[in-house]
Amino acid sequence: MKLDVVRTQFGKDATNGMLFIDGVFEAFTLEDEVRDVKVHSETAIPLGEYEIKLRTEGGFHSKYTARYGAMHKGMLWLQDVPNFKWILIHTGNQDSHTAGCLLIGETQQDLDKGKDGFIGGSGDAYKKMYPKVADALLAGEKVTIKYSNINLGGAELSNKSSSEMIGSKEVYEKISEISGNLKTLNAKLEGKNIL
Repeated sequence: MKLDVVRTQFGKDATNGMLFIDGVFEAFTLEDEVRDVKVHSETAIPLGEYEIKLRTEGGFHSKYTARYGAMHKGMLWLQDVPNFKWILIHTGNQDSHTAGCLLIGETQQDLDKGKDGFIGGSGDAYKKMYPKVADALLAGEKVTIKYSNINLGGAELSNKSSSEMIGSKEVYEKISEISGNLKTLNAKLEGKNIL
């Protein structure tokens, strides 16, 4: 199983993104801000791909066992993240709810409206996503998560923090363009001609 986090908006205190599982959109994401130099509990993890395993000890595990009961099999734990330890995927609503971990939710607020970011429906998104990943891990499947930045018209964005943020309008326009290109391609594959 392959998870992908595509970062879409970079703020001064938070980073917005989207989570895909095997290429299918699953949830919105919220992380700490992207920095060149790590600041403890205030930095998004480096771009790259990491294996996920279940962690069955620690405070989060105990808390989630009590909260989710039999559904919970262990925390989703990212392995071998450079200069980071105990990076998990869990619930939360704003960047103060994470210390470098990945938060997921069903809705997402544009970072132009609040520097701390906000995702809503986090518990519901977690209950939908978690069993898919945990079941794959329990079945012995290798599960990875890859972090990348959205590509807006050519060069991929730098992983450096800046004063500029990508707005939701630009993301929407790019997704609309991609959607239109996919419709045209599908029509051509079916032998139809679309102008």
